[in-house]
Amino acid sequence: MNTPARQLQLGLAIAAALAGLALAGCDNRTPASEQVSAGTHLDDAVITTKVKSTLMADSLGKGGDTSVETRKGEVMLSGFVDNQAQADREVQLAKGVEGVTAVDNKLMIKDGKSTAGNVLDDSVVTVKVKSALLADDQTRGTEFAVTTNKGVVQLSGYVDSADEQARATSVARTVEGVQNVVNDTSIKK
Repeated sequence: MNTPARQLQLGLAIAAALAGLALAGCDNRTPASEQVSAGTHLDDAVITTKVKSTLMADSLGKGGDTSVETRKGEVMLSGFVDNQAQADREVQLAKGVEGVTAVDNKLMIKDGKSTAGNVLDDSVVTVKVKSALLADDQTRGTEFAVTTNKGVVQLSGYVDSADEQARATSVARTVEGVQNVVNDTSIKK
């Protein structure tokens, strides 16, 4: 059975593994003033896992569709939700998680109901955009969360510069099936 406690255990194990990978792959492109310590990476990974688990365990929401990223205790929520009440609920739940210092709400309200065809098309577009960002030598595709709803692509996450933001938008716009790109990334502090 997949209980919330089991999900949390699994999430914490995944967070620990991801933190290890993050430490192994330190990036020399990030200026020293913007880099975070190994302890902060681990703390952020744990916070991300706790927020995701809290959203998924909520009986009123659909938190499994929300992207969660954390940097220095600040949580960014992104993706598409059905209505403003759902977005507000997810923000409140995230704020209640221990270690969260702030919540940056980048959640977007869906435009009407999606058909099975829309969902499938959006999944394909999301994969294509992620692949294009990974293949581009000027962006770091793994730093971006990508979600799509009816051809509208949302990019979120933390980037190093405005140039990286602009390049990611440009790359995403070239992908077949993309109707519009909303770049909700934040520049690292």
